[in-house]
Amino acid sequence: MTNNKINIHFLGAAGTVTGSKYLVDTGNRKILIDCGLFQGLKELRLKNWEYPPVNVADIDAVLLTHGHMDHTGYLPRLVKQGFKGPIYGTNPTLDIAKIILNDSAKIQEQEAERANKEGYSKHSPAEPLYDLNDVEKTIPYFKGVPPSQWLPILKDVKARFQYNGHILGATYIELDIRGKRFVFSGDIGRTNDLLLFPPLKPKKADVLFIESTYGGRLHPDEVEALPQIEKLVNDTINRGGSLFVPSFSVERAQLMMLIFWKLLKEKKIPRVQMIMDSPMGANVLELFHRTRDWHRLEDNECDEMCSHFTVVSSYRETMELRTDNKPKIVIAGSGMLTGGRMLNYLETQAQNPNNTLLFVGYQAEGTRGRKLLEGDKELKVYGKWVPFDMEVAEIEGLSAHADHAELMDWMDKIKNKPERIFIVHGEKESAEALQKGIKETYGWDAEIPQLYTIEEIE
Repeated sequence: MTNNKINIHFLGAAGTVTGSKYLVDTGNRKILIDCGLFQGLKELRLKNWEYPPVNVADIDAVLLTHGHMDHTGYLPRLVKQGFKGPIYGTNPTLDIAKIILNDSAKIQEQEAERANKEGYSKHSPAEPLYDLNDVEKTIPYFKGVPPSQWLPILKDVKARFQYNGHILGATYIELDIRGKRFVFSGDIGRTNDLLLFPPLKPKKADVLFIESTYGGRLHPDEVEALPQIEKLVNDTINRGGSLFVPSFSVERAQLMMLIFWKLLKEKKIPRVQMIMDSPMGANVLELFHRTRDWHRLEDNECDEMCSHFTVVSSYRETMELRTDNKPKIVIAGSGMLTGGRMLNYLETQAQNPNNTLLFVGYQAEGTRGRKLLEGDKELKVYGKWVPFDMEVAEIEGLSAHADHAELMDWMDKIKNKPERIFIVHGEKESAEALQKGIKETYGWDAEIPQLYTIEEIE
């Protein structure tokens, strides 16, 4: 490869919405943008166990758009495979990545131990993808960066991390490589978010990588979701049931706490026990106190909100609460029911038709959450099939992702016509809808790359 060509390897979140990884090979430098775990469909999850089709030891640096699992969850595997370079991200992103990776390793260790004890795994012995020791070896490579400043990260390569809403610390990343501007959108946040500020917008993009999670779909306003949640809580509690909210522990859990607290304060819902069962979510709450510039919450609001919740940290406490049939509200991970504490509650509560399961975020293809939304009447939990009789509800207006109109709006400050546009991080229908929208609105052609393809940039 000659020095005037740059190759892009689509190692994840291409043709799918998960496993975000893009390798930029400049000819003498290799930079990985995001390092996410595949989630959802089994055929995708199995890819987490494979070596990526590149020499990991040759990667010079990793740049993280934000801390979510599908953008950071593969890092310990990368280090195990020989990566030894810096891992750049904003300070809140790296704090969240530490929390998520430790939590993920702990859950994997516990599930492997339980699978071996109860004998429901096909593998003997069942092993975690990575463990706490692997995470411990990964953290020393973390290097915090300030937002909105150009940084010389490698020879001939400058990078800038720009505020992007979505979750604490999230950014889109601009790379300047020999005068050419590469823009990686990461996950774009909402214009009117109850917790976070609106995303900044890029002004130049020679090569643009844009997410398409909600391409072709429009969200109702977050404020419009409040009466729906109020009704769901009241209906569920009045019939003697509990409301269970599977939630991503970063930002969604805190947003749901804020909403329930506000409804309680305004006396719109009854005073029942409200539980936030996520050690990771509790750690993120601490982070909200330390990152005032990144969100809208005042310190006193954060304190008052937390005082109304039972924040569960121990697994023993979870096991006690899951058999308690008194009406309550429970927020617990994970957001798509791919693992986490919520599964413990569903194992004992899924057969109670008085209970409600409320989804407040995106449910990827192949996840338990998507299957229940599509009408499945049984749920596989820890190797056992559990009958599922709960009421299921979904409120899309609370998504942390920009919808179609917000994605289109995010590009409206780009002054030049991009040479190449790659639509990533979306299922086929969403990616095609965004491709059509970009052509109709801006007259730009956009491509939808597939997993493991390599694109050459002049």
